[in-house]
Amino acid sequence: MRRKIIALLLSASMMVASFVACGSNGTPVTGETAPDVETEESTESDVSYIQQKGTLLVGITDFAPMDYKSDEGEWIGFDADLAKKVAESLGVEVEFVEIDWDNKILELQNKSIDVVWNGMTLTPEVTSSMECSKAYLNNAQVVVVSADKADSIKTAEDASELSFAVESGSAGEAAAEENSYNYVAVKSQADAVMEVAAGTSDACIIDLLMAGAMIGEGTSYPDLAHTVELTTEEYGIGCRKDSDLANYINEQLKALYDDGTMESIGTEYGVQEAIVAQ
Repeated sequence: MRRKIIALLLSASMMVASFVACGSNGTPVTGETAPDVETEESTESDVSYIQQKGTLLVGITDFAPMDYKSDEGEWIGFDADLAKKVAESLGVEVEFVEIDWDNKILELQNKSIDVVWNGMTLTPEVTSSMECSKAYLNNAQVVVVSADKADSIKTAEDASELSFAVESGSAGEAAAEENSYNYVAVKSQADAVMEVAAGTSDACIIDLLMAGAMIGEGTSYPDLAHTVELTTEEYGIGCRKDSDLANYINEQLKALYDDGTMESIGTEYGVQEAIVAQ
């Protein structure tokens, strides 16, 4: 009998302890708070990741007036200066990393860079593979030829017999394919321009904004001219898929647009008329 009484008392004590420790949904109601457990649904914040490591890695190519080096060796340009402003708002340093344009998506995925910010056209391939910002600049793909041929190239069909140089993986290459042009792919748009200047290609296809800064009177290529516009397009900034950095950049660009900073930077690099309202 004594054993039965002791067993009943122990059982009652355990039941009381259980009611004190837990509420009806099993959550602690007294004593220490249970530690937070990270669920599978949680996602890593790119913004926090960048702030913790202290550096924003910006993937670029040498592409005036977006990203190029000053005489002192510093990366400058419309995109470079905007990226510096965003890095400043994050409280981190900015580091510009020259990439192979064909590998930009892989570079993002491998975290070799945090963002592609280099006059990037918002193509279906780009928007399906990256988390992109809103459009911030208008652009076009244009045919560049020697100035003495410019008057004879007024339409896309007029250029059909020319040999082209285009940047590999670019919107210019897509335009060449769409028009069934004979072309060679080179590493950068600057290399494509050099092909025309050297006479190894009849023409190249580059961004209108680049053409405005790089060829014609007062530039390094005064004997080249741009003619027909093959496409119209918009520039965007690319982040890792599902990254919160894209939305953060959208917010910063709106602030820079609203306070006149974007227009001021655009005026400095001659692209103010192409800026898209944020």
